[in-house]
Amino acid sequence: MSDALRDAAETMRAVRERCVWSQRITHRDLIPYLIEESHEVIDAVETGDRAELREELGDLLWQVLFHAAIAAQDPQDPFDIDDVARTLTEKMVRRHPHVFADAVATTPDEVLVHWNAAKAAEKRARTSVLDGVPSGMPALSRAQKVLGRAARVLPEHPSPEQATPASEAELGDALLALVAQARANGWDAERALRERTRALEGEVRAAESA
Repeated sequence: MSDALRDAAETMRAVRERCVWSQRITHRDLIPYLIEESHEVIDAVETGDRAELREELGDLLWQVLFHAAIAAQDPQDPFDIDDVARTLTEKMVRRHPHVFADAVATTPDEVLVHWNAAKAAEKRARTSVLDGVPSGMPALSRAQKVLGRAARVLPEHPSPEQATPASEAELGDALLALVAQARANGWDAERALRERTRALEGEVRAAESA
């Protein structure tokens, strides 16, 4: 760990030990802050504000350090930021055999093959392509993730019924129009997508068990 990262970790450790507010915070308490800081990083990336991005990445790193500091005090299964970094390094080395071993990858698609193979070996206990999709993701992000997984089991489903937008900007217009339609009808767009995604998950799991 670099001196700067070490200093940040030590600062977090001191805050955890001496700040009466921080002493009481749990992993669960931090979830709203983690979500907020992640979205602030996204905003900085999408607006192109470099100074803001630098600051928001620091705030997001603080969340990681905070979780690690809490984890280090767990009486049953403690781990610290060094353990987190070590686990991350080991995983990235495994998933990049074309960088750290003898595998060859000359295209992004070939890199993805190695990545997916390594990930599959790590997650042997999973029984469904949907395992590992976080339930707390925003509805739209989760729907896109589930659709990608579902395509492995139900490659023809679902099929779009409306004209396909020709660009990402047109896709944004179409999505906004759908939200406006939901609002005009008193529908909850987030709930509608969550429930439809849940139904698709049921179809995928049924197909897997058939």
